[in-house]
Amino acid sequence: MTSYDVVVIGAGAAGMMCAAEAGKRGRRVLIVDHADKPGEKIRISGGGRCNFTNLRASPAQFLSANPRFCISALSRYTQHDFLKLVERYGIAWHEKTLGQLFCDDSARQIIDMMLSEMRAVGVELRLGTSVTRVAKADDGFEVSLSNGTARCRSLVVATGGKSIPKMGATGFGYDLAQYFGLRLVETRPALVPLTFEVGLLERLKPLAGVAVDPTVIGCAKTRFEEAMLFTHRGLSGPAVLQISSYWREGQEIVVDMAPGVDLFEELRAARRERARQALVTVLSDRLPRRLAQHIVETEGAAAGNVGDLSDKVLRRVAVAVNAWRVKPVGSEGYRTAEVTLGGVDTRDLDSKTMAARDVPGLYFVGEVVDVTGWLGGYNFQWAWSSGWVAGQTA
Repeated sequence: MTSYDVVVIGAGAAGMMCAAEAGKRGRRVLIVDHADKPGEKIRISGGGRCNFTNLRASPAQFLSANPRFCISALSRYTQHDFLKLVERYGIAWHEKTLGQLFCDDSARQIIDMMLSEMRAVGVELRLGTSVTRVAKADDGFEVSLSNGTARCRSLVVATGGKSIPKMGATGFGYDLAQYFGLRLVETRPALVPLTFEVGLLERLKPLAGVAVDPTVIGCAKTRFEEAMLFTHRGLSGPAVLQISSYWREGQEIVVDMAPGVDLFEELRAARRERARQALVTVLSDRLPRRLAQHIVETEGAAAGNVGDLSDKVLRRVAVAVNAWRVKPVGSEGYRTAEVTLGGVDTRDLDSKTMAARDVPGLYFVGEVVDVTGWLGGYNFQWAWSSGWVAGQTA
């Protein structure tokens, strides 16, 4: 049995940040992961270039049963703090739309940076190591591992959520929280494509692969303006992934495929000025032609020229574009979800330290906690911020 000051379970973004920060305080740190490589979600993110943070990150872009919980961590370790670390390592980066920051080269650079941060302060990393049992000891915890036993004063759970199980994601962190008496907020897939029932899928089959950019997609009082993609299962694309975190079964979403355009008035003008053109030709100025063709056929407006169509028909077509209402039946689930919504209930955690209120020495950081960000680097920033905060006291 080996004794440590801190054992971190999970060598992802939050776990590695926490381990490095605890090590900087002179703590003896062990970080373990059942995977054979660290930071696998970092590696695959952003198309392999890692959308490592967002310049616009603030508490407003995060969902939680307690929206105020994330304020402390995000304000104490900001996106600008992480960017300074990236630049200190000479990692070239660029900004894409909406404040999203990516590596110019490879996501591997972020992983290597975090590994270097840990090595510099003597953190011990054990990969391919499973945790089989955790027990409370008089002066901390006893952690049974597949390759030995470790004792520690502080235990940090950074095991992530259930998203992308093919990469080894499990509900281990939630089980551990419940074992120690912490409450959970119901978990569900988030930032995930939405699916349709069979009949609707059959009708929309010709549109698989068609992208619309921009669209505005709304659900309840929430709206996102980004790209949308028709798939053979339903809808995907950034706007759909964003709204999936807010959508619930039984709700419909409203899609505006020509945001900022009063299509009815535009079609009426086309009836006067382009009377001899087919409606699908006019619509193709705003939409991909396959989508335009589908809409005119669905709305019974395929015959004749635009000059021959009544206000009633034009309005029907305009509504199908500006306010298409559709009710998904589900999502693609954790298999393709980028993150997990819900998790360890923040009522049982200290927002300034990420420590469990009633279990001294126990911490939860990153995705396992009931804090979920928007698409676009926000969830990585939560990992960096929450991991950093826990590393200051663990």
